Amino acid sequence: MKSSGLTKLGERWGLGDGQLAQLNTILDALKNDAYAPTTVIDAHEAVNVHLADSLAALEIAVVREAHRIADIGSGAGFPGLALAVALPSAEVNLVESQRRKCEFLERVCLAAAVENARVVPARAEEWSDGSSHHDLVLARALAAQPVVLEYAAPLLKIGGTLVDWRGRQIPVQQDAADRAAAMLGLRRTEVCRVVPFEGARDHHLHVFEKVAETPSRFPRRAGIARKRPLGC
Repeated sequence: MKSSGLTKLGERWGLGDGQLAQLNTILDALKNDAYAPTTVIDAHEAVNVHLADSLAALEIAVVREAHRIADIGSGAGFPGLALAVALPSAEVNLVESQRRKCEFLERVCLAAAVENARVVPARAEEWSDGSSHHDLVLARALAAQPVVLEYAAPLLKIGGTLVDWRGRQIPVQQDAADRAAAMLGLRRTEVCRVVPFEGARDHHLHVFEKVAETPSRFPRRAGIARKRPLGC
């Protein structure tokens, strides 16, 4: 049975009955799959914390218009899986390095018939097949922003966009990220405050455009970006 929160999401984003059924199946998987990689499994809470927060990116035009999308560090599938349902004409790669999470994502994609999403079992910084392939990269609760930038930049085409989910804005951290962005061929274009659900506070989407080729030395080998973040 669909929750009232799911119905409201459908009305807000113009989702059809079939798409709402897919999202409802995803909620069921979070609740019933013992290996769901999240502590938020109650459907009423997950509608907000996972689905509404993911779909808030639809406020940004480049997200609505994207054709090739990579969700790096996809985890339980958010935001990439939710946006794959909302954007059925887009090709969405769910990039995740942990085997159990990949297996969960495969089960959910099959159960919800999300045919435009593909699970990529790889570390983002080692996924060479994705290089320069995407017009949109997504990251939610993944790592410090300079780290996310280093993972994302090589995957983007020139003119492509990174959308990075963040909480409260901290100027010193944004300054470090801007320095890292300049090294990677990226430029911050917008910080969009969003209110994905009633009572949500300090939800921001940081938008970066790829304006130049990323130097071939990036990304550095696995683990280095987290140990020695750029710009810090």
